[in-house]
Amino acid sequence: MRTVKRTLLIAFLCAFAALFATPKPALQAQSTPHRQTSPTEAAAGFDNQTNGFLEQAEYDEARKGFLTAEDIADGIGPVYNANSCGECHGNPIIGGSSQVAVLRAGHFDGENFIEHPGGSLIHSRAIDARAQERILPGNEVRSFRMSLSILGDGFIEAIDDNTLLKIAKDQPSQSEGRIHGQAILVPIEEAPGETRVGRFGWKCQQASLFSFSGDAYLNEMGITTPLFPTENTSNGRPIRDFDPVPDPDEGDNDDLEIFTKFMRSTKAPSRDMEMAGRPEVRNGERLFGELGCAICHVPTMTTLPTGFTINGGTFVIPEALGDKIIHPFGDFLLHDIGSGDGIVQNGGPATRNKIRTAPLWGLRTRNQYMHDGASLSLDEALRRHRGEAQFVTDRFNQLDRRQRQDLFAFLNSL
Repeated sequence: MRTVKRTLLIAFLCAFAALFATPKPALQAQSTPHRQTSPTEAAAGFDNQTNGFLEQAEYDEARKGFLTAEDIADGIGPVYNANSCGECHGNPIIGGSSQVAVLRAGHFDGENFIEHPGGSLIHSRAIDARAQERILPGNEVRSFRMSLSILGDGFIEAIDDNTLLKIAKDQPSQSEGRIHGQAILVPIEEAPGETRVGRFGWKCQQASLFSFSGDAYLNEMGITTPLFPTENTSNGRPIRDFDPVPDPDEGDNDDLEIFTKFMRSTKAPSRDMEMAGRPEVRNGERLFGELGCAICHVPTMTTLPTGFTINGGTFVIPEALGDKIIHPFGDFLLHDIGSGDGIVQNGGPATRNKIRTAPLWGLRTRNQYMHDGASLSLDEALRRHRGEAQFVTDRFNQLDRRQRQDLFAFLNSL
């Protein structure tokens, strides 16, 4: 009888403790609600027109904010890379990609990545010559990262975590176990304690466009806000002697709201429909699938239903972004394809040589490829794929000249 009572007491205490235990974050999202309407194609085009999230006049005003150049009186710097969002995102329209690259560095001791003093981001500009950053000795891990397009990112934000997790789960069976994308949970800065699957940035370091805006405002322009109130250093040195504006530089997050609204209202990059119907392009698209490219460069996704709440309850998906079919040709997961930059950010040591799959929509507007822009032709970019994608490269190398031309014709239609 004493043993029975003791067993019951232990069971009671375990159940009681479970009621108050804090669950650990897991790569599992809430179930997606039933769709009330059939999905429709997302608005697409390079025409500086709203996707419907904002009225056109509001979109134009938000676009002006995205283009606004900041100066020292506004709090730019002391170390920074650009004086406006539009400086890095402008091809072929505002919000697109550009030739601008940022520099990151650090040290690998054989087991762990160690950030460069002051952080892995090495700023290219400073408001005072004494604050200029440079790579210090002993930091042999170095990489450029190209500026990505933010066009259509409102639709990407509206992708269900479960969609990305399912893609990751299915990839090994599609690729004989060689391809397996990694999803990571990252903080939603505007909803403390909340996380979501990362999808923005080369390391999937952000999941919310509001968080993404605040991160870029701080790290690329050096402007602090209540969301990101701590100024960057200069190679680890304090910058108080070079910083004339008290932190936070912005007393509110209004600028972040403007940037976020602009991104959420951009159309997705459109395809060149004149090219899309050509026989060589259709054949190239078939080859794209047969080679295995589409395993990571996923052609089609559908956003969450209208009215679904994301980002820790801070954003309700509107009709302009909900129930939309998009064609990003990406999986928004981290992969090791042998071209990684050796940098660790949010994802831990396992992500050191992993890079987010580059979405291929709008590819025809670029002339530098891969995360570092070091590949100057599609042929070079494809042949750089190693690691998880080695079998795809092997198949590509077996194509004849005409097949490769058809594949490139397809890619140049995106």
